[in-house]
Amino acid sequence: MYPREFDYVAPSSLDEAMGALGADAKVMAGGMSLIPLMKMRLFSPAVVVDIGRLPGLDTIEEQNGDFTIGALVRHATTASHPLVLQSATALATAASLTGDVQVRNRGTTCGAVAHADLVADQPAAVLALGATMIAQSSGGTREIPASEFFVDALTSALEPDEILTSLRIPKHGPGEGSSYDKLGRRGGRSDYAIAGAAAWVKMDGGSVADARVALTGVGTKVSLANAMAEALIGTDGSEAAVKEASEKAPDDVTIIEDLYGSEEYKAHLASVYATRAVRQAIENAS
Repeated sequence: MYPREFDYVAPSSLDEAMGALGADAKVMAGGMSLIPLMKMRLFSPAVVVDIGRLPGLDTIEEQNGDFTIGALVRHATTASHPLVLQSATALATAASLTGDVQVRNRGTTCGAVAHADLVADQPAAVLALGATMIAQSSGGTREIPASEFFVDALTSALEPDEILTSLRIPKHGPGEGSSYDKLGRRGGRSDYAIAGAAAWVKMDGGSVADARVALTGVGTKVSLANAMAEALIGTDGSEAAVKEASEKAPDDVTIIEDLYGSEEYKAHLASVYATRAVRQAIENAS
C-alpha cells in the first residue's frame, strides 16, 4: 500500500525544522517507524519534516556526570558506544536488539523513543534508567522526565511543534547496574517484544538501595513496575528476594491480550523477564 499524498520538507537548520512543524506534521529522522505506518495509512500527516541531514545531532557526549544522545544517533551507534556500554548497559542491549542490521544502521534511538511503541525495546531502557527527554520548539526548550513521557500506545508527551533533540541519561555510579532482556515474537531476542523488561539497581552494603523496573510488550504502553521496585528496596537482592518481588511486576501495568498471548500469559512473562533483568542488573552492579 502507498501512503496518502503529503508534502516533504528537508530543512537545513533546526530552526527551520521547528518552523515547519504544525498540528498535521510529523518529524522523520531515520524513517524506520514512520514510513511503514504511513504506507499502512495508520499515520497520514500532511507534512513530513525530514531532520536526517541536520548537523550537530549525531553525537553522544558526556556532560557533568550524565551523557546525552543526539536525535540522529543510530541504534547501532548506541549499541556499541563505550560510554553507553559502560554507563547505561540496559540501553546498549536494547539498541542491539532493535530490528535487524539495516534498521539498526538507519533508525535512531531518539526516533524510537519519540515513536513510543508499546512493544519497543529502547523506551523501556530509558524509562528504567531515569532519562530526561530534551524537546525543542520555536518557543524554547522543555525537559520531560521519562516517567512522564510515554502517555499511551504511539503517544508521547511531545507537543506537535516540538522535536526530541536529545536524551540525557545519568551515568552509572558506584554500585549501580542495569540490564534489558526480552522474548521476541519469533521465539528469541529479535523482532518486537512479546514481553521485555529493563532494570536499574543501586546496591549499597549488600542490599538494594534503589531500583527501577520498566516493562514493554505486555501493556498499553511502556510502563514502570513501581510495586516491584519498591518490593526490591531493602532486600539483599538474592534470587529468592528478586523472585518474590517479581510477583508484583504486573501490578502497575494495564496488561493486554493480543495475538501473542492472553492477559494471564503476558502477566507471567512480565514477572519472568523482570526477574531476569533485575538479576543481571545486580550482577552488573558488582
